Amino acid sequence: MLQQPQNYLHNPYHTPVMLQECMEGLAINPEGTYIDLTFGGGSHSAALLSLLGGGGRLIAFDTDGQAQKNAIDDQRFILIKDNYRNLKSNLKLYRAMNADGILADLGISSHQIDDAQRGFSTRYDAPLDLRMDTTAGLSAADIVNNYDTDELKRVFRDYGELPQASAIAKRIEKQREQKPLMTTFELKEALCSFAKPGKENKFYAVVFQALRIEVNDELGALNSMLKQCAEVLRQGGRLCVMSYHSLEDRLVKNYMRAGNSSGEVEKDFYGNSLCPYKVITKKPIIASQEEIAQNSRARSAKLRIAEKL
Repeated sequence: MLQQPQNYLHNPYHTPVMLQECMEGLAINPEGTYIDLTFGGGSHSAALLSLLGGGGRLIAFDTDGQAQKNAIDDQRFILIKDNYRNLKSNLKLYRAMNADGILADLGISSHQIDDAQRGFSTRYDAPLDLRMDTTAGLSAADIVNNYDTDELKRVFRDYGELPQASAIAKRIEKQREQKPLMTTFELKEALCSFAKPGKENKFYAVVFQALRIEVNDELGALNSMLKQCAEVLRQGGRLCVMSYHSLEDRLVKNYMRAGNSSGEVEKDFYGNSLCPYKVITKKPIIASQEEIAQNSRARSAKLRIAEKL
């Protein structure tokens, strides 16, 4: 069983969720090749490296410039500054096809939430940014102030599943006519009438989640990555994905069950399933009450595991 040194579990950048379960789910071969698609603070990667021998190696991905500062000094380790949607091309470059295992801890890190200037937390009055890679793409402010009403409605309906999506979009359009919405508190103030008493934090969290998904094209990237995983895993290789909201979890579940985003199992001429995976977790693994008490972020985590056929 994996020992859990304190530096894995209490990394100031990010506290890893279900570390033990992830390591066991990967069924690690000490001389194998593993991929950490969401490096962040490096806690999962450090634990994984501790289980690899001299012939093993680990390749990690992260677009966040701050995460690059956590790179591990180990000759068996490579950190790539790129989106995991480019998984296959990078693994070809590093001759790492036929990987033994892939790990993805989706969502945002503790550090990103706690860094007020990133705009990931509704607790701070900060610039409306929400970009994982602060050097590229549209910020949340760009979207809030420039998308038309129909585009805003789509964001809040599809990524926040908010029944008031249309009204929220119209309110934003009306408010920005008076003054651009540039900070988290300005957006919260504009939408305060939509938040039910006692449930304000939950409402704002969903609003900002919807914007974050749009800013980073998170579902598009996840769909592209999951599609490639079956191509880069060897037979018997493990795919372990931890998600934090239903939109992510649904995609992960569908790919593991059917090998595609729809979840519909395709069959060959003889009626045999074309799904490339055997599902290991019939139901997602969730964190223990003890872990949730120590790390509230673990409460919404769902870990799913599949094996390449």
